[in-house]
Amino acid sequence: MSALAVLAVGGGSLGFAAQGPESFSANALTLDAAVRLALESNPELRASGARVDAASGRAYQAKKWTNPELELNAEDWPVSNGRGFSDAKQTIGIAQTLPYPGKKSLDKQIGGAGVKLSEAELALRRTEVVRDVKAGFYRVLASERMVEVSTQLVAVAESSAVTARKRVDAGASAYQEQLRAEVQMEQARTELTGFQRELASARQMFVTLLGRPDLKNAILAGSLAEVPDASLMEDAGAERLAKHPSTAAAQANLDRAQLAHRRARLEPYPDVKVGVSGGRIGETDQSIIQLGFSLPLPLIDSGKGKQQEARANVSVAEAELYGVQQQLQREWANAQKRYRTAAEQVANYRERILPKANEALRLVQTGFEQGKFSFIDLLDTQRTTAEVRLAYQQKLLELNIAQAELAALLQPQTNQTSTTK
Repeated sequence: MSALAVLAVGGGSLGFAAQGPESFSANALTLDAAVRLALESNPELRASGARVDAASGRAYQAKKWTNPELELNAEDWPVSNGRGFSDAKQTIGIAQTLPYPGKKSLDKQIGGAGVKLSEAELALRRTEVVRDVKAGFYRVLASERMVEVSTQLVAVAESSAVTARKRVDAGASAYQEQLRAEVQMEQARTELTGFQRELASARQMFVTLLGRPDLKNAILAGSLAEVPDASLMEDAGAERLAKHPSTAAAQANLDRAQLAHRRARLEPYPDVKVGVSGGRIGETDQSIIQLGFSLPLPLIDSGKGKQQEARANVSVAEAELYGVQQQLQREWANAQKRYRTAAEQVANYRERILPKANEALRLVQTGFEQGKFSFIDLLDTQRTTAEVRLAYQQKLLELNIAQAELAALLQPQTNQTSTTK
């Protein structure tokens, strides 16, 4: 990408020169490295990873039965003969609740579905973080280029203002030319301040995504892609969208809801509590064994409310899955339109608008030196050409952000981080 060279008014040449290849320091931050840092340090990703661990813990616990109960009993304790406890019936034993067949298996499956859901949500967040890091990286690059172009424009405007004052002092130009040049100089300085502010904001947002505020002033190594990725222009979105993490998350949520519904249907069937104990009868010192069974009677609470809630949750999950699929289709169609439009605009700037702006500046420069154009004409052409350069950087940013959005939709599992050089 060529940058705007400083324009010299007077004896030197006046035009745009191509800048040489960029060189970066060995410790400059590449896009690949930025993505890796974000995947390691982004706080939202760390939280999503912890949710996977929590779901795994719940799934592990769902497989376990409740602990047995230790039971100590003293019955028929006489209080009138003076012997008391020694004449009581004394037993010690354990009791265990036995879940109704199928309940524990479904609890285990629900726990596993919860793990799959949290893993799919983590994959979705990873995809979004990669997309946002790419977009943030591109915004910083574009802001840096705009600051460079604007800085060079300020230098040109300042040089033009000096030249205009000299021409006015020499009586070669009217005072209005000096005022015009000074106005353009102030405008250029104001615009530079705005671009510098945008760069600082873009850097702050970028390092926040990385989870590394210490890298606020890191040098970025890379360039904005000027040519679209042909693989993203292919009309094969339906098959690739089916693999998107948001679809997987919605499907996992539906699976869990269906399992929970099956579990709720078993709720009216009670769990049985079984107990066995042994002991002695105090008066006769005779050993005894006792067996006990207990179960709740579903007379008051038959679980109808839980079943209704579970059925409704299945309907909600089905609607959400359909909504996610439709939303992905809309996002893909809109992102593809933005990508195609940005690609066309970038090509138009690169192949037609920029060459014409450069040629117009060259002709006005030559005509000014030959006395065919006024100094005002030269100032206007300089500014127009600079504005074209700035607009081109903005179109490049739109192209690269649209590319990151499409890649997140169509290639989420690859986490591609390379840029077109």
